[in-house]
Amino acid sequence: MTCPFTTSNVRVLLKIKIRGFLSHIRQICIGYWAIYSGKSLSISSFGLPSPRPQDAADSTQQSSEASVVGRSWVQSMFSRERPGSFSRVRKWTSDSGNLATNDNGSLQKQDLSAAGQKKVQTNIRLLRGHTGAVTALHCVTKREVWDLVGDREDAGFFISGSTDCTVKIWDPSLRGSELRATLKGHTRTVRAISSDRGKVVSGSDDQSVLVWDKQTTQLLEELKGHDAQVSIVRMLSGERVLTAAHDGTVKMWDVRTDTCVATVGRCSSAVLCMEYDDSTGILAAGGRDAVANIWDIRAGRQMHKLLGHSKWIRSIRMVGDTVVTGSDDWTARMWSVSRGTCDAVLACHDGPVLCVEYSIADKGIITGSNDGLLRFWETDDGGIRCVKNVTIHNASILSINAGEHWLGIGAADNSMSLFHRPQERLGGLSATGSKMAGWQLYRTPQKSVAMVRFFHPIH
Repeated sequence: MTCPFTTSNVRVLLKIKIRGFLSHIRQICIGYWAIYSGKSLSISSFGLPSPRPQDAADSTQQSSEASVVGRSWVQSMFSRERPGSFSRVRKWTSDSGNLATNDNGSLQKQDLSAAGQKKVQTNIRLLRGHTGAVTALHCVTKREVWDLVGDREDAGFFISGSTDCTVKIWDPSLRGSELRATLKGHTRTVRAISSDRGKVVSGSDDQSVLVWDKQTTQLLEELKGHDAQVSIVRMLSGERVLTAAHDGTVKMWDVRTDTCVATVGRCSSAVLCMEYDDSTGILAAGGRDAVANIWDIRAGRQMHKLLGHSKWIRSIRMVGDTVVTGSDDWTARMWSVSRGTCDAVLACHDGPVLCVEYSIADKGIITGSNDGLLRFWETDDGGIRCVKNVTIHNASILSINAGEHWLGIGAADNSMSLFHRPQERLGGLSATGSKMAGWQLYRTPQKSVAMVRFFHPIH
């Protein structure tokens, strides 16, 4: 199956690139969004802190511009830095791709081109942390927090890893001190993170797998056995951990005894990505040999070698009978686990597909690439279509992690962006009939993490 992507096929096209700090975005009506930046609006009219004294002289446009949108529509979820300020209201129509700028109360259309974009400031207080690219993200789920089996709704905080060799735990409920912990122990880039109710596990280019106590943040143990960089870690039930590395092996560990129970899979080259379904015992792994290998661990046999990619497989995601892979050949593929066949080829990126994710809330697929683009896909009448194409970073998309309400994106520009879908949009359709269109996009500045949330949508 070929990818149906063309400009005309994209029902909702979001391509907003905002350089600099996070801007607030609100959908004023269908197809129109307001973006606030600069130094002009009264911060108090939006239920946010007042501007700094040096910004007071720049607030002459506040009355006319504040009346366009209304009040109290955005709430900072991560906040630490001093607020910036606003200068103008910008509206962008997703239908025409034009940007209309409100200066002194008047709207003027302009093309949303790279040359026409300006650096903006924000009044969102930001949580700064990593000093290097965000290379790994893990969304902490309610299942981990309260052990609610089958409930994957995110609990509202993330664990991130970086080229700065640290693992950081972010908790937005800790107002004013959202950085819950920084875990230090690795000596090279952190490539993989997983967790359960009590532990955090991380894998690194330094060949180590470290196990941390989530509550005390103390280092509990180091799992030794791989002879090359560790690319994937997965925390399983029963105090077990799965790891994969560039030595071509997939190992299962017993954390209680600090021992390797078995080498459950072997590839002909470095393993770059892995997925495991603990309920079925099915393991999927891919890497430099361009083959996606499927094993039944409980039966002790290899089920399939999925052939089709022509270059390295960088990412893999398995949900039920479906496996999604992303490759350096610029494509993502959907496979059937039971049949061992390719059901679809998603060939719409202009660079290697570095990460893929399955959005359980939407039953859709999200792909990220070296071209800096995110693409949102959903099944449609037996096929698959691209419903959203988003440019948010000036560098490669390195990691994607989806929860029920939040979607985290880590990139090579040392920043993390988050999408949010309000509760009222869950299970609903957009004007185009797309479930995936409910995600709202927010851009974060470099080396920082920030969240904002709508709570008074305009219909």
